[in-house]
Amino acid sequence: MKIHEYQGKAILAKFGVPVPRGDVAFTADEAVNVAQQLGLPVVVKAQIHAGGRGKGGGVKVARTMDDVQRLASSIIGMTLVTHQTGPEGKVVQRVLVEQGLTIARELYLGLVIDRATERPVMMASPAGGMEIEKVAEETPELIFKEYIHPTAGFEPFQAKKLGFRLGLKGPAVNQAVKLMSAVYDAFKATDASLIEINPLIVTGEGNLLALDAKMNFDDNALYRHPELRDLRDLSEE
Repeated sequence: MKIHEYQGKAILAKFGVPVPRGDVAFTADEAVNVAQQLGLPVVVKAQIHAGGRGKGGGVKVARTMDDVQRLASSIIGMTLVTHQTGPEGKVVQRVLVEQGLTIARELYLGLVIDRATERPVMMASPAGGMEIEKVAEETPELIFKEYIHPTAGFEPFQAKKLGFRLGLKGPAVNQAVKLMSAVYDAFKATDASLIEINPLIVTGEGNLLALDAKMNFDDNALYRHPELRDLRDLSEE
């Protein structure tokens, strides 16, 4: 089962993963209300179960309230076509309005089940913002992996190793350890099959933040998570 970005961020935040301030809006007026609470600039992001939204015109920066109204009006109701939707596209029914941030670096962080080793694997790459499939094809040496023993769990030394390989230094490495450990905690507690943060950003102030979030869950475990079943959006399937 897949969920929307804003839903995934809400779950990650509960486990201590730092995410931008923001809220979902189903109308342009609701988007303006969220922007007024956050302060300008804000980012208006289409919410569909597909990647590549920015390239398709579904992610825009708004620097005035008029921009927020105009952009939300144009995105809500549009048919957004990306490389993951197919040529028929998806109709956008809601947007996420988030605070605008200064981005110093874009990284990639993912956690999936590796069927070959029968273990979860934490993947990190300095090539954030790109499709990980493209990175794997063109520059596989930029993807770093740490396999997680199901009994021992995700060890701090594994997070530090990934942090150093990402080129992080000083306090940023300690932030990475906390963030990656929180991602693993969320993964395990929700019976997730995938968590992907692309990009994981380093802000201008040097803080790590999950700028995007994708979460999928094991359908066979949903009986244990009625709160997750309620997040299902059948219109996206």
